[in-house]
Amino acid sequence: MRIGVMVSGRGSNLRALYQAITGNDVSAAVVAVCADRLGTPAIAWARSEGLPVWEGTPKSWGGKESFEREIHRFLSGHGVDWVVLAGYMRLIGPYLLGVYSSRMLNIHPSLLPLFKGLHPQQQALDAGVSESGCTVHLVTECLDDGPVLGQSVVPVLPGDTVETLSARILEAEHRLLPQVIQKLATGDGA
Repeated sequence: MRIGVMVSGRGSNLRALYQAITGNDVSAAVVAVCADRLGTPAIAWARSEGLPVWEGTPKSWGGKESFEREIHRFLSGHGVDWVVLAGYMRLIGPYLLGVYSSRMLNIHPSLLPLFKGLHPQQQALDAGVSESGCTVHLVTECLDDGPVLGQSVVPVLPGDTVETLSARILEAEHRLLPQVIQKLATGDGA
């Protein structure tokens, strides 16, 4: 399983996945990393590991479709089978959805279908739920709405803030994403 990872920021899920792969816990390879912003910590880390990287913005490529075509050119040039959105904060357009239909995963910090979109940890706290967590799902044209491939529950504790809840959910994400990818790689997933 040859994975291309798309990121927007720190890249902690990218690092966790890469460590699981290099530790032989996941039968896959990260073969390309791309970012929708310039100069992200994730890209700096990927470069330091010798991974092929690409970074750009839709504006720099004259619009979303041209931007996504460049991403596809980069990913296909590295033989990517599956795309993983690991903290990628941009909606995927019809072009990439068409190319990677049923081969694109996202990790989201809530128990979908609850709390889609931005700030799901704050949404969970505002709703007063007793548990939250994270979800790995297939990406479709509807925001955070594709088939769920795995979830991990995290309790919401008394006195939790967005920061404390987010930190616990992120730890769960670091475990869940490699688990789901291993199931897909061995034929036990979707």
